[in-house]
Amino acid sequence: MLSSARVQQRLAQRSLALVLAGGRGSRLKQLTDRRAKPAVFFGGKFRIIDFALSNCMNSGVRRIAVLTQYKAHSLLRHLQMGWSFLRPEMTEFLDLIPAQQRLDEVTWYRGTADAVYQNFDILRAASPQFFIVLAGDHIYKMDYSNMLADHIDKGADCTVACIEVPLAEASDFGVMAVDESMAIVDFLEKPKDPPAIAGTPDRALASMGVYVFTADFLYAELERDHRDPSSSHDFGKDIIPNLVSRGLAAAHSFGESCVKTTPEAEAYWRDVGTIDAYWEANLDLVRPTPSLDIYDPNWPIWTYQQQFPPAKFIFDDDDRRGMAVDSMVSGGCIISGATVRRSLLFSNCRLNSYVQACEAVLPPGRPCRSSRAAQQSDRRSRLPHQRRARDRRRPRIGRETLFPQRRRRDARQRRHARCPRLSRS
Repeated sequence: MLSSARVQQRLAQRSLALVLAGGRGSRLKQLTDRRAKPAVFFGGKFRIIDFALSNCMNSGVRRIAVLTQYKAHSLLRHLQMGWSFLRPEMTEFLDLIPAQQRLDEVTWYRGTADAVYQNFDILRAASPQFFIVLAGDHIYKMDYSNMLADHIDKGADCTVACIEVPLAEASDFGVMAVDESMAIVDFLEKPKDPPAIAGTPDRALASMGVYVFTADFLYAELERDHRDPSSSHDFGKDIIPNLVSRGLAAAHSFGESCVKTTPEAEAYWRDVGTIDAYWEANLDLVRPTPSLDIYDPNWPIWTYQQQFPPAKFIFDDDDRRGMAVDSMVSGGCIISGATVRRSLLFSNCRLNSYVQACEAVLPPGRPCRSSRAAQQSDRRSRLPHQRRARDRRRPRIGRETLFPQRRRRDARQRRHARCPRLSRS
């Protein structure tokens, strides 16, 4: 008789994870100018996709396919450099599957379901018993083997991971209703007026974009969806609502699979699809006891990182002291007579003398210098209800450091206004 842990290990070994990583992420503005959303930096040295991939590794799912489409170069380069350690001879792999117009010469991926359908010949070759379909742009820690075991226990063909969210935020997600047996009885994709959970008027039950399918069942359903001319070929908009209407979908509570270091910790899951959500999720990590523990040695977050020297803090004068408090400072950073408070600095940032960073998220390689134009600046920060303090010696940086181009442009305009060019006589 196999133990439950051994059964879950066997289920993970028989599964293939499909990471959908083709999203544009247009709401992240300049952060996705050159890369897809899953390739955006997060948490000091990680990429967003590292969390879904690390969940696969730590859950024992070591057969992974990453489906890409838009601005994929940065993502593909990261995966090639940081995730090439799996051993094919041990039946482990991470396949990179870009859009290739495999059906004809005009059709790219038309939706998340179509992305999977167009690569069925590649996926069938791995002979999986189960598919785990994942969004590659969420931040969370989850043991997928627990969800696989729940999928088997329920005798389901499709299982959807769900989490409670505030009702005011539910319009950004697929919202579901379940019965006593956790069968999904209703599903609405991003409704304008989302229904609340029965007995909890301020909460809604949202889909996490994590699905488990029995392989043969998924093949048949995507073939049916492909033949439907009215379908947009998307899991959230078409596949899941159709299965719910036929009584073929079950729900799995995130609380049963969430990886936490303490039982009382929050079941942490974030969709960092906007600048506000991205900024807040990064600064969550600098709290004394963050809900997302990236220091847990039992559930490491894997990534590729450049080889930078340790962070360096220099100068100890009364008015120019290099220091950081309640902050995370990554490798390669130099804090040269600057003060950093409640901030997160990605790799290879430099803050020069008299700069004060408060609640700032600095992307990799970002210099912050103490120029006269910056010192005399008194513009509003991007933070709501806060104003930059007027201080001619200590320029302060906050949330607007995510987009420093505007700050540099304004500084140049002021400099040119003070120093107009002399006309030639």
